[in-house]
Amino acid sequence: MNKEPGMTVIVKTVTRLTVGIILMYGIYIVMHGHLSPGGGFAGGVIIALSFVHLMLAYGKEVAFKKLSMPVASVLESMGAILFISVAFLGLVGGYFFFHTLGKGEPFSLLSAYMVLFSNIAISLKVGCGLFLVLITIALAGKEIKK
Repeated sequence: MNKEPGMTVIVKTVTRLTVGIILMYGIYIVMHGHLSPGGGFAGGVIIALSFVHLMLAYGKEVAFKKLSMPVASVLESMGAILFISVAFLGLVGGYFFFHTLGKGEPFSLLSAYMVLFSNIAISLKVGCGLFLVLITIALAGKEIKK
């Protein structure tokens, strides 16, 4: 019987090969959310699920080495603070969420500064929040079984 936490060698190998690609795809969705469908919420969910993928394949200890609960909690709070800061930064220009950082060049990555910063903030909030919720459910489920 396998005494190591996690799943079989096949699942661990596939996870090792795919988790980086999933994480990069989530970051891509966040960074290009103002140019294509997607954005902070969808990218945050994909990023969170890359860590959940690690947890399912290797066990919670490996996932906690990559992103611990206190770090995830701080990043989630930073996402909320950044989003509120971006919203109130617009008040400097006279309107809530006003586009104060310039317009950029159409169809380039930095074409919508405020939207890009909002997407990054939302991805931190959603990604870390979803990771924390799923970890909490996983930990609570193990306590109920005992």
